[in-house]
Amino acid sequence: MSLADSVLTGDRLSLARVLTQVENDTPDGRAALDALFPHTGKAHLIGVTGAPGTGKSSLVNQLALHFRKQNKRVAIVAVDPSSPFTGGAVLGDRVRMKDLSGDAGVFIRSMATRGSLGGLAQATAGVVQVFDAAGYDVIMIETVGAGQSEVDIARLAHTTLVVEAPGLGDDIQAIKAGILEIADILVVNKADRPGVENTEKALKSMLDMAHPTQRVYLHHGTPLVPSGHSPQVQRTWGEMEGGWIPPILKTVATEGKGIAELIEQIEKHAAHLHVSGDWAARERARLESELEAALQETLMSQFRERVSDQQYNEVMRQVFERSLSPGEAVKKLTNGRAK
Repeated sequence: MSLADSVLTGDRLSLARVLTQVENDTPDGRAALDALFPHTGKAHLIGVTGAPGTGKSSLVNQLALHFRKQNKRVAIVAVDPSSPFTGGAVLGDRVRMKDLSGDAGVFIRSMATRGSLGGLAQATAGVVQVFDAAGYDVIMIETVGAGQSEVDIARLAHTTLVVEAPGLGDDIQAIKAGILEIADILVVNKADRPGVENTEKALKSMLDMAHPTQRVYLHHGTPLVPSGHSPQVQRTWGEMEGGWIPPILKTVATEGKGIAELIEQIEKHAAHLHVSGDWAARERARLESELEAALQETLMSQFRERVSDQQYNEVMRQVFERSLSPGEAVKKLTNGRAK
């Protein structure tokens, strides 16, 4: 029996081995992905991103516990910064998720970013694919929270949670980091801290500007009606005609507060995606992005095999001396006329 077949039967050891092969981009890993791909497309992919220190790992821990109460199998991909010495993951989010240890229905995998922009290792999509084929119902991808390039998570997830927290020095850091626009659900974690009202107000203000004719509801039912608009435009829980407005929810992950309401919103968003057809659209966009990335990597590899280092360096020298533009250099290299 092949490793891929063993993964399909639920063997955890084989699953761990395949994940390692995929992360290291070995021939066996690529073969396993090819064999497993027809069995994918069933899991709900949830991205969890936000600034460092907002409590993403604690939130993921609580979400996993609640999903397990629903008898759903949960996989967690924790993307950590890379060690500059070993290239391995250095944060080890599993330390923060000891509540999940010993649960056969949960599989936690820490991955090193290995310098990838957006805190997402290139192999993350492959690892998610393996979990999907292995029958996990929910796959959560937690990113390092590195900043604006976190938008990469939106290409991989069906539902993206952007996590904020008060008291980190800037009430609108998520907005400044450029990640508010990718949020399907906004979470103000550590809501027992001072300043939570300011953080919540800043997020609501940005939502007003993004959706000026809609009414946004908080998890406790308090509505916000934009100034000058009639209450007749109100929607509930982030729903709107033909679209979705991100709801704002407050949580205290360390105490499990607000988690049930957050789960409800995640499930409501999934239902919205299916009804609206956006689920299929996001799947197509995600697969197209994966295909383009694989195609770029393959074409670049084939290009470097055709063009010698000497040729490449000579053209690079001409570009550096400004005697050749980058566009001209590409033409020379791709036409095989580099001298």
